[in-house]
Amino acid sequence: MTNTAQFETQTKTLIDDLKSVCANYGLGNDGNEFKIITQVFLYKFLNDKYVYELKQLEPALAKTENFDDAIEKYSEDDLEFLSMQISENTARIAPKNLLSRLFKQQNKDQFADIFDQTLLDVAKANNDIFSVLTQGGEKIVLFENISKYVSDNRDAFCKALVNKLVGFSFEHIFTQKFDFFATIFEYLIKDYNTNSGGKYAEYFTPHAVAKIMAACLVTDTNVNNVTCYDPSAGSGTLLMNIAHAIGEDKCTIYSQDISQKSSALLRLNLILNNLVHSIRNIIQGNTILKPYHKQDNGQLEQFDYIVSNPPFKLDFSDYSADLDSKANKERFFAGIPNIPKTKKDSMAIYLLFIQHIMHSLTAKGKAAIVVPTGFITAQSGIDKKIRQKLIESKMLAGVVSMPSNIFATTGTNVSILFLDKTNTKDVVLIDASNLGTKVKDGKNQKTVLSETEEQQIINVFNAKEAKDDFSVIVSYDEIKNKNYSLSAGQYFEVKIEYKDISADEFDTKMNDFESTLENLFTESKGLEKEIHKNLKSLKYE
Repeated sequence: MTNTAQFETQTKTLIDDLKSVCANYGLGNDGNEFKIITQVFLYKFLNDKYVYELKQLEPALAKTENFDDAIEKYSEDDLEFLSMQISENTARIAPKNLLSRLFKQQNKDQFADIFDQTLLDVAKANNDIFSVLTQGGEKIVLFENISKYVSDNRDAFCKALVNKLVGFSFEHIFTQKFDFFATIFEYLIKDYNTNSGGKYAEYFTPHAVAKIMAACLVTDTNVNNVTCYDPSAGSGTLLMNIAHAIGEDKCTIYSQDISQKSSALLRLNLILNNLVHSIRNIIQGNTILKPYHKQDNGQLEQFDYIVSNPPFKLDFSDYSADLDSKANKERFFAGIPNIPKTKKDSMAIYLLFIQHIMHSLTAKGKAAIVVPTGFITAQSGIDKKIRQKLIESKMLAGVVSMPSNIFATTGTNVSILFLDKTNTKDVVLIDASNLGTKVKDGKNQKTVLSETEEQQIINVFNAKEAKDDFSVIVSYDEIKNKNYSLSAGQYFEVKIEYKDISADEFDTKMNDFESTLENLFTESKGLEKEIHKNLKSLKYE
């Protein structure tokens, strides 16, 4: 096993051990388990990162066998001086709040209180950089009182957690990059990041979809100092992929999501992926009703890259009327979906997100949006109005129609809509619906793309290459003439194969056809008589 594979196995074992502790104290599958697991994991990660950074700066600390004793010999001023040299991606942790100190105090009375206070102190010390903001300006700090979720044996519970943490070290894996931490993050939250009740974006966008979106958006290797935005960010899979494609140090992330849980997971994802500088731009709130990111003049902020897998259907009837305002006329240019008399939870909120994204792009902005495939061919309504605007404004770069069940959690077929405000040329439409292998995912079936298939989509899209029954390159005028349809299949040529045959061969084939037809007619008449006979007998019975 390679070192990376070993670290991955060990990290997953730590996560399993933490879940085991929760289960032993009655928290298995409890609604609060994810808060405990993610916060304890994050405390451990930040603790080890701080220790690692100090050791990089101070060789004496790197050589010592007892870090805790060695750090005791440093004055507060010396430690402050060292801490000032550490990047802002690393949380500052006072010596008394280090994990090694916690471990030494585990047999004290009321250890749970010591444990909780340690985490609260770390959160307070890093409040300015590591807090997520709510729409109303409240700060959601890093940690909370974790032991309160256990009704009995709080001290023993916290002691068990600490003992799992000290047996493992992250220090060897800080040199690893995106792919490693993407895998670990997915494993960490796999039991908690479900699409619970269809709320905003609380489920994974499959890595194949995220990878294709990022690779088709970021084709310039010299991109620098750009902004990336997701108005329904969830736990951040799409944002992490595009940041990695650009370079984590070359972009700033912005997001908004209505879910507190999603915002906490996104913060964790940013920390793992060296994007701490963007945490201040993570907003918990309702993007459609109250978009947070605005310019000084009150206009919506505009971004260089936007990625989104918005919720498709959601009941927003409670605030639908509030959206129909003068301020929103330009943003929701195609209209606001009506409130149905029944099935309010089927309101097409994704149409509002598409319009919001179009309105939030810079003059050279690009976007990739996951949409239900029905959107690309709808013959009327808001869907068609949006497509008309994309064509008339010449901001559509292309569409990739994905295989069915690419999301195991939904049976809805999806396509990826690519926007590019600088695209004055032709549009590439790809039908990738026949790619992939079907596999079981729990009770569901999903389609998995191979790396070769992913790359095929990316290469064809970026090269704007026409391939038989797979992709087509069309002009804006051609799309207009097809009633603004964005389905690749509607543009494929119908191929008729011609074959030269002699007059005798032609006569023979025609005779065969006639003979076959006569036999079919005879057989049909026989069946008709049989049916009438059976009907008569039934009538007389």
